Amino acid sequence: MKLKVYSPDGKTSREEEFPNLPVFEGEKGLQTLKEVIVAIRANQRLGTHSTKTRGEVRGGGKKPWRQKGTGRARAGSNRSPLWGGGGVVFGPKPRDYSKKINAKVRMLALRRALFDRASAGDIDVIEAWLSATAKTKEINQIIARIAPKGKVLIVDAPFSTEAARAARNIERVSLQEASKLNPLDLAQYKRIIVSSKALDTILTRVNGGKN
Repeated sequence: MKLKVYSPDGKTSREEEFPNLPVFEGEKGLQTLKEVIVAIRANQRLGTHSTKTRGEVRGGGKKPWRQKGTGRARAGSNRSPLWGGGGVVFGPKPRDYSKKINAKVRMLALRRALFDRASAGDIDVIEAWLSATAKTKEINQIIARIAPKGKVLIVDAPFSTEAARAARNIERVSLQEASKLNPLDLAQYKRIIVSSKALDTILTRVNGGKN
């Protein structure tokens, strides 16, 4: 499979064959990809939401008025769910949303996501990210030459301190280490720009340590 490879300044490019990129036929791995993305999103949820039942709300120990003779509906507590400031019926409580993902399943999803985005031409390679004198303006200009619009994920292995500091100030750009790249990263950005070193790391991962 061919990918477009850019020079470090993003001004020139060439197409290069990457035979180690994963290849799929038909819909193999698509359902796995969906399940893994759902699991990753679930694992990101904190699950700290909480409401109080009528038994946990402070007050309400005294009956608001007598049972009969007032002309009003019966009331046993001013902390009933029917009252303002009362408890909540079936409200959310802290819980664990995490889902277990087997390593082989996660890897199949990563391989499928990589194949889909590479096939669609959404992955570009840059020889290296400038680091010695990297500034936000320079990095932004390089990214704009490769991906003029949309949300962009840039991947390196690893980022230099200077390049990371310069790129993280760009609103539409997100950063990810090649060793931590996951199917959700590949799915949620319009364009993905990886360094040559990062692509080697990714291909080593998806090919079981062989590149």
